[in-house]
Amino acid sequence: MKYYVGIDLGGTNIVAGVVDEKYNIISKASTKTNCPRPEKEIADDMARMAIEAVKNAKLTMDQIEWIGVGTPGIANSEKGIIEYSNNLGFKDTPMVKYIQETIDKPVFIENDANAAAYGEFVAGAAKGARNAVCITLGTGVGGGIIIDGKIYSGSNFAGAEIGHTVVEVDGAQCSCGRKGCFEAYSSATGLIRMTKEAIAEHPDCIMAQTEKEKGKVTARTSFDCMRAGDKYAKAVVDKYIKYLAAGITNTINIFQPDVLCIGGGVCNEGDPLLLPMKELVAKEVYTRNSPKNTEIVIAKLGNDAGIIGAAFLGKANG
Repeated sequence: MKYYVGIDLGGTNIVAGVVDEKYNIISKASTKTNCPRPEKEIADDMARMAIEAVKNAKLTMDQIEWIGVGTPGIANSEKGIIEYSNNLGFKDTPMVKYIQETIDKPVFIENDANAAAYGEFVAGAAKGARNAVCITLGTGVGGGIIIDGKIYSGSNFAGAEIGHTVVEVDGAQCSCGRKGCFEAYSSATGLIRMTKEAIAEHPDCIMAQTEKEKGKVTARTSFDCMRAGDKYAKAVVDKYIKYLAAGITNTINIFQPDVLCIGGGVCNEGDPLLLPMKELVAKEVYTRNSPKNTEIVIAKLGNDAGIIGAAFLGKANG
């Protein structure tokens, strides 16, 4: 049996996992990222978590083939550096060199969304596909693209920024500096913003009452209140689904993947989200009259996708 280590570096947590050749995570170790702090300290903690995860698996580092890292930002997989990550405050960080100062193993790095997409490709919802796109609906909208079994990251390692394509010209301000981005409308953050806007316009609606009771608005508020009969909540949900369908249709029209998988907490809404979204995409996609169309599925691996995908970056780069 062969074993690999995948590290998921996030703005909040560092999680390392030992993964076997059948894509099973057999142990984990985690610690807080504690940003901002010196990048070398974070790298040292990543190496420490890798060693701890190996110990937890009752293995030795000699039994590990390689280490893979999924990181936010622009990861130059050829030079082994993180060129830029606004979430972590990294700039031209020699991450591979730092980790190899502690662990004498091959180390591979990749953008975290790409790593998660590769995880779904090798072991999750996109397994068996040749071409796949994965979109994660979280605080932002992450994207990962697999073409002919390889991670596509563009000529400058910054590809697959699907969330920063525009679905509403001169629309809502996006954190990237543009207006009207897919991310500004289809992330959980965008859904919360649209919910708050509706509450401000209709202060007597069920959503407003829910906000008062719970003290906050979440990405679930509009869906929960729609089920409770709030017509304004339904309008928010319909608006959200319209933009989500537009962004997914754009993505399918460009890449025509075998499978497009979507993940993130919003997907837990199930059929009230998926059925109308798929119906809109089916009407709008350019290949709507084709005998073969992209299959839209829900991601299967959850938070483990990034660990599994990172663990197999050696294969992706082989």
